[in-house]
Amino acid sequence: MTAVESRPAGVVLTPSPGGHRPFGARVKAFVALTKPRIIELLLITTVPVMFLAEQGVPDLWLVLVTCVGGYLSAGGANALNMYIDRDIDALMDRTSQRPLVTGMVSPREALAFGLALAVISTLWFGLLVNWLSAALALGALLFYVVLYTMVLKRRTSQNIVWGGIAGCMPVFIGWSAVTNSLSWAAVILFLVMFFWTPPHYWPLSMKVREDYARVGVPMLPVVASNQTVARQIVLYSWVMVGVSLLLTPLGYTGWFYTAVALVAGGWWLWEAHGLQSRAKSGATGGKLKEMRLFHWSITYVSLLFVAVAVDPFLR
Repeated sequence: MTAVESRPAGVVLTPSPGGHRPFGARVKAFVALTKPRIIELLLITTVPVMFLAEQGVPDLWLVLVTCVGGYLSAGGANALNMYIDRDIDALMDRTSQRPLVTGMVSPREALAFGLALAVISTLWFGLLVNWLSAALALGALLFYVVLYTMVLKRRTSQNIVWGGIAGCMPVFIGWSAVTNSLSWAAVILFLVMFFWTPPHYWPLSMKVREDYARVGVPMLPVVASNQTVARQIVLYSWVMVGVSLLLTPLGYTGWFYTAVALVAGGWWLWEAHGLQSRAKSGATGGKLKEMRLFHWSITYVSLLFVAVAVDPFLR
């Protein structure tokens, strides 16, 4: 349990120019701007793909610089996202402690920080990895900041479907870092992440529906019934599991990956259909148990990509 500051949502705490902002707290605030928990998930999909592309252990220095570059690029995108969304972040309970809302970081500082990370990460990839990876990382950053945050998020319930493309790009980046090219294997794993993103995020959106409704962000659970959202989750889930099984018949993976994909995918479908059944029965609140699928979705993608990394050693 963590203590949460007691103040009304929507009140931005902006320290006076001479206000005391401890150095340690400031450092933590700038780290928080990068959303490190989200970046952990992005790296989980980057590194295993490098093992698959190498069909073994890739150069460990290359893995390190790719991970650092990925953190810098995604961190820059997240900082710019917080800069753009600071108005609605102040009104939502789940984002009310973000650095720009509490005033620990000023909007100008966040903007400069995000732009600096965008430039540094692009040069980092270009000079230490390759320029294809640099272009892909920059493209992902621009897609997330411009197309998702500035265009889609506040305009359409399909925001997370298309905006989620940015979160699929680490698959391409990991593959291109090793081969300086792309392949159908990378495309398949990209599509797995594409179809994974909506059923991963929609359960969380169901949980915090009131937050999004309060700020006018039309996430699907805000504009559609639980039954409709659950039906979409099941649809995307079946496609995701089907796509995940394409790697083996195309010759990219063997029995180990297939076994993990079948078991983990089967459990996912069980959870997705369970959510749909509860939604159909009219369950709400805690009885809907939508966060079960959200938490399992993180476990699923972790297991699947660990299998991607391990499989080459068992063939």
